[in-house]
Amino acid sequence: MAEYFQYGEAEIAYLKHADKRLAEVIERVGKVERRVIPDLFSALVHSIVGQQISTKAHETIWQRIQEGLGEVTPVVINRLSLEELQGFGISFRKAAYIHNAARKVLDGTFDIQALYGMSDKEVCTRLSELEGIGVWSAEMLMLFSMQRPDILSFGDLAIQRGLRMVYHHRQITRVLFEKYRRRFSPCNSVASLYLWAVAGGAIEGMRDYAPKNKKK
Repeated sequence: MAEYFQYGEAEIAYLKHADKRLAEVIERVGKVERRVIPDLFSALVHSIVGQQISTKAHETIWQRIQEGLGEVTPVVINRLSLEELQGFGISFRKAAYIHNAARKVLDGTFDIQALYGMSDKEVCTRLSELEGIGVWSAEMLMLFSMQRPDILSFGDLAIQRGLRMVYHHRQITRVLFEKYRRRFSPCNSVASLYLWAVAGGAIEGMRDYAPKNKKK
């Protein structure tokens, strides 16, 4: 049975009070249901698979992996060769990252369950010790597996697109991003759900204000 990111009236009320434009978006979009992956290792693999590819490609490959393996565990992954992992449609580099993570979890080098007792910053630092895991992957794991409440990712292009669309910015600088992150805190994760929805076309007529590349 599918599980979804949990939020309710408290988060909605806070964000509506914090920002009028986001309040309008929330009213128009309604409840956002985004699936979560409770198992941390499966979520880690899901995050690596999704690096630098479209959402559609990501979900297609992930479904292929789930159907092919039955369950995505360190033991199951460790039994596969890099070539077998690649056969699901991922690059050799991503296959190596996934294999390496499985091995480190199995040999005890990386205690994945210990992440639950860490702060957001500590989780990012610890996960970044794994090959191929950067801040974005760590943030996606915290949001879509651990369901941490205050995650807004500067490195996520769809989040930046959503911010441009809602607030009519041509570009999202780090300074501008931090302004919104502070405004939405401590409910940044729910704000993220709505910004992703906007970026994905949930509200007809909203456009991206990024400057168009001029053809030479």
